[in-house]
Amino acid sequence: MEHQLPDFMLLYNAWRQLSPGQQAELRRVSKPDELLGTPAFYRLFSGAAKEEWGKKALQRLIFCLPCVTHTDKQVSIGAALARYERGVSEKRLFQIIRSEAPNDLIQMRRILKMVEPVINWPMAAKLLWYWNTRSKRDLLEDYFMSQTADKKAS
Repeated sequence: MEHQLPDFMLLYNAWRQLSPGQQAELRRVSKPDELLGTPAFYRLFSGAAKEEWGKKALQRLIFCLPCVTHTDKQVSIGAALARYERGVSEKRLFQIIRSEAPNDLIQMRRILKMVEPVINWPMAAKLLWYWNTRSKRDLLEDYFMSQTADKKAS
């Protein structure tokens, strides 16, 4: 049975409608659990998930949301990291893949903060929603496939 995914763009648009101060609150947290002490988190969360896994998934999305910008183009996180002009090293991605929660997500957010990627938010949100061994591998595969495609194109 496939779970109904939330409307990820609704969350993104709600984030954009927060005041600069509320957005800053979310940018300042350094761990996903710190969101639970942040009023702006609850403005976005607003009971959107009932089950515990859904609450954790939304927490992951809101944790990473301040570090990305949406585009309608089909740009995944992996592709955006591969195309970053100063380069995101393979080593840093493998650290994410090999780390356990919450360190994997903390490292992911650090990279997103550094790169400030312009990505397709629904694609990225789906990856973060399911955030597990498979989605981490998908991230890595997107990264390497994008590098390979870029080299062939040049």
